[in-house]
Amino acid sequence: MEDIKSIGKKVLDLEKRIGALEILVGEEKSNTVASPAKKLSVKEFILLKNPSGDVQKSLAIAYYLEKNEDMRSFNVEDLAHYFQLAKEPTPKNLNDKINMNIKKGHVMEAKEKKENKKAWVITNTGEQFVDNNFKETK
Repeated sequence: MEDIKSIGKKVLDLEKRIGALEILVGEEKSNTVASPAKKLSVKEFILLKNPSGDVQKSLAIAYYLEKNEDMRSFNVEDLAHYFQLAKEPTPKNLNDKINMNIKKGHVMEAKEKKENKKAWVITNTGEQFVDNNFKETK
């Protein structure tokens, strides 16, 4: 039987997750009727999706850039900047993390460069992978 401390910890964890989901879907916890929903930060998105390892974090940040920052494509500088905003350590070789995502079919090279640098976009497979919390769909 679980003790009160572990149950309390689970309840707090669930409240945190529900709060993040409410932000994600645009709902407010407050009772104000006309206040706009707070924009989900990259840090909150990372906490919500809970990626494991730098390859998944790179994909999650790329997804965030496309969906929440309306970027049509992203480059290595965009990823590095948003790693910093998320207060996550920037991987030593981000290009390698992107190449690993390319091999998995989650990212592909964009048709046009961005700021004279190679740019990428997320594939439909990559979007589904992030949407499903990094679980493959069959």
